[in-house]
Amino acid sequence: MSSAFLRKAGQIVTDPVLRRWLRARLLFRTPGAPRFIPHHPPLLGKDWTGLALEPPRVSAPALPSGPPDHPIQLRLPGTRLTLAPGDEAGLFERRLPDLESLHRFAWVPLMAPEDDPRWVGALWAAWRARYGTPDLSSRPWHPDIAAERAITLLDFARRQGLPAPIEDSAAVLAAHGPAIAARLDYFGPHQTSSALFNNGHGLARLGLDLGLPACADLGFKLVLSEAERIVHPSGLLREGSSHYHLQLTRSLASLWLAAERHRRPEAAALETRLRAAAAQLFHLHLPGGLPLVGALVPDCPPAFLAGLLPGSDRQSGWMASLEPSERARLAPLLDGLTPGPDPVSEGWVQGQFGPWAGLWHAEPDGWSPVPGHGHQDCGGFELHHQDEALLIDLGEGASEAETASMIAHNGLSVDRAPPYPPNHSCYAPTFRRRVAGPATLSRTGDGITLAYQGFARLSDVGIAERVWHFTPERMEICDRLNGRGRHEVTRRLHTGCTVERGDPGVILITPQGRRFRLTAGDAPFMVVPERRWLAYDESLPATRLEVTVFARLPWTGRLTLEAL
Repeated sequence: MSSAFLRKAGQIVTDPVLRRWLRARLLFRTPGAPRFIPHHPPLLGKDWTGLALEPPRVSAPALPSGPPDHPIQLRLPGTRLTLAPGDEAGLFERRLPDLESLHRFAWVPLMAPEDDPRWVGALWAAWRARYGTPDLSSRPWHPDIAAERAITLLDFARRQGLPAPIEDSAAVLAAHGPAIAARLDYFGPHQTSSALFNNGHGLARLGLDLGLPACADLGFKLVLSEAERIVHPSGLLREGSSHYHLQLTRSLASLWLAAERHRRPEAAALETRLRAAAAQLFHLHLPGGLPLVGALVPDCPPAFLAGLLPGSDRQSGWMASLEPSERARLAPLLDGLTPGPDPVSEGWVQGQFGPWAGLWHAEPDGWSPVPGHGHQDCGGFELHHQDEALLIDLGEGASEAETASMIAHNGLSVDRAPPYPPNHSCYAPTFRRRVAGPATLSRTGDGITLAYQGFARLSDVGIAERVWHFTPERMEICDRLNGRGRHEVTRRLHTGCTVERGDPGVILITPQGRRFRLTAGDAPFMVVPERRWLAYDESLPATRLEVTVFARLPWTGRLTLEAL
């Protein structure tokens, strides 16, 4: 019996909404998924049969030959792997926490300045000897992995040179184009993620850098089509993650620079998309840093992309890897931007209230986006005071099941149920609305209001409302829950501050020594150690503050945070 079957059977047993959908589907009361041809986006036309192999034109210099002369530490998700010269032959036979990142060569952009660039040539030779012939059924040749590997190695070749023999390296890279095109990450309109955009990015870069016209044309066609589909009208990525939006901004910047370098007509459309995406970073960024809402990109630490954020050092991380002329082109574009259209109707609200600044997130229909990178964080928020983070989102660590759950976010649960059920791509919009209605975030004069209907799927529970009020010295959260009968109501907050017991409540002490009292009426807080994830495998200590009451609905509760 396959693991996939067992996993789906387990979901049906534990998920009442999925069982409800299955009954409705068997009775033809909800539609099935629309028909589609896997790997064949409709924009390519019915007669499209794939991409032919084109002979590459080598323009990059050769990487200096010879073996590396000192060890290297590869930064991979979940591990730091130290290799000595000669270890490269057995690297791809090792059992590692994240083999995909190894096949993406995701460690290359994160190399330290003192690392010998010949390590890339050595490991590319080892990879080529084992996997250099395209095998569309193998994981190393999955289109998303192959596209990112191609982009990474082409970027490296522009800076340091193409590994020798360069004709052979160019031929293997050129073969990536037909391999990606043959298995595009298209799975119908209901479950095609931003991976198809990444496929197009890889194809476009291969076509530009290796002189493959058909490959470039296909790549740009996919990129521009997908950039419209996966992005809100405001310019914000639809997939529910601040870090993935930052990565999208980097991808648009990288491809725009390449299109300009090769004088492609698509450069103008890419610049428009880049400006829109980068202008949305103003709405995601807070004085104490970028809140990591939703999933993290496993092999690209947020700090590596921080140079794209408003007011940041434009010579750090990925920005530092650009050629000076390209950095001089991109930096003024970023510095000249102003905040983009307010994404409040798309479920993101940034608020500034005197010394307080916050970011709130709630998908308009309440459910986490599918496909996407969102979490069970409807109404989740991060709150900063001046330039320090007080209440935080924990981000996503190595255990996605834990950090994606409601427990990792600043929110409320009823009878131990999350704000909305787990989402599935097979659910039709009408089915979702019948099960759990929408969520609405809005600004008021002195705060933020959230109203959501996700708990209405539970027996005797109605609409929930959460209102944040601010004064210069105080923040108050007022929770209202409609319904009847007695229910277990749990509210959770997370902080990276030092936590001490107070009388009443608890005391939060910031790294700069500021002190705040957090209270929940007469109810005590449970204090639970947690981890705050700065990257997929990098964390700091944090604390979960949890208060539970057995309330008779309708019910009102308050949380108060005040400066001391």
